[in-house]
Amino acid sequence: MPVGAEGALGFAAGLAVAGGFWLGRRLSRAVPTGGGHPPRHQALDTAAALAQRKIPLESMNTYLNGFHMYADDMGRQVEASHFCMHLAPDLHQCVIFDANAKDAKLIGIEYIISAERYARLPDDEKRLWHSHHYEIKSGQLVAPGMPEMAEHAYFEDLVTTYGKTLHTWQVDRDDFPYGVPQLMMAFTEDGQIDAEKLAARDRRLGVDSDKRRANRVDIPTPHVQPQANCWQSGQSVQTALHTCAFHRTDGHGPTG
Repeated sequence: MPVGAEGALGFAAGLAVAGGFWLGRRLSRAVPTGGGHPPRHQALDTAAALAQRKIPLESMNTYLNGFHMYADDMGRQVEASHFCMHLAPDLHQCVIFDANAKDAKLIGIEYIISAERYARLPDDEKRLWHSHHYEIKSGQLVAPGMPEMAEHAYFEDLVTTYGKTLHTWQVDRDDFPYGVPQLMMAFTEDGQIDAEKLAARDRRLGVDSDKRRANRVDIPTPHVQPQANCWQSGQSVQTALHTCAFHRTDGHGPTG
């Protein structure tokens, strides 16, 4: 066989292998993870996975793991797997799952902003946000799989930021997303997080929070705006349902 033909054949074979690998990954991601899906649903999910791009999801380029507590109850602590994208120089947006797994539950969202943007927020808005300084300095917040040097550099930037987090599924209490979204906060001092939860997370992910704390000693602790972490004053805020008038625009009732 001519040399050129051999090269072309090898290239084609390589493409076939790569294509098969790509197709296999897409098919594996398309298989429904819950039990009891009827064949019709499985076929539709598989077809959608192969035919459609999910561009916002593809842009979620950073995986962070940490812990949140409910804004009105430090005793309710939830592990949170964040998948984030850098939307603007001073704004990240994250979707939050209860695990980094195929059958993970979508439990919330978080927005992360710079200290400069936080300082410009209205005072009522500032109460909804928490600082990230302790999460990072304590080693509680980690980026699993990221090289240590890269993680350190990433958190040097993130340590001054503020987050607003809402959990839409009270996964610590219910097996279904009941109720209204709940405002969440982050820890600010030693002794607040459940040590057993933290240790279990470290074992499962193969990380060492104490080692990360030691490695981040050189990251400067920023000044924290007093309106953040509002629960530290002894009073907090939380979401709740309330009845309100409905304003119609179709001519069949009050228009407001």
